[in-house]
Amino acid sequence: MGIFDSVSDLISDYVATSRQRKKKPLQTVEIKVKMDCDGCERRVKNAVSKMKGAKTVEVNRKQSKVTVTGFVEANRVLKKVRRTGKRAELWPYVPYNVVAYPYVTQAYDKRAPAGFVKNAVQAIPSPNAVDEKLTTMFSDDNPNGCSVM
Repeated sequence: MGIFDSVSDLISDYVATSRQRKKKPLQTVEIKVKMDCDGCERRVKNAVSKMKGAKTVEVNRKQSKVTVTGFVEANRVLKKVRRTGKRAELWPYVPYNVVAYPYVTQAYDKRAPAGFVKNAVQAIPSPNAVDEKLTTMFSDDNPNGCSVM
């Protein structure tokens, strides 16, 4: 019986690992979709909710945002939305309080929903730059700053 137990354990371990590899992680995919009316909203929601692995679908027409939660891939959801005839892209915005400089030209977008800016790579000024040294020299936060005023 010892040989049969070891062989069955080996086979069950192989089956368990092959099932784990195929399972996709639970994730949330956010997509920006231009929707004008209730029909557009319904068409996009029906198309995405019929996808295999999609658990919840939330559509916010005011922000032009579709949020899909489930065992889905972002690219597949994006393709499914584009097949409805709508222009779609992955959600390019982040809350403005997360970004260091929210009103820089790369981040600020007039079309962004309220409280959001574009998720752009921002250049943080180096502390040794001449402009930065002059700015901090006369700053109220600098205890060694000039106090002539």
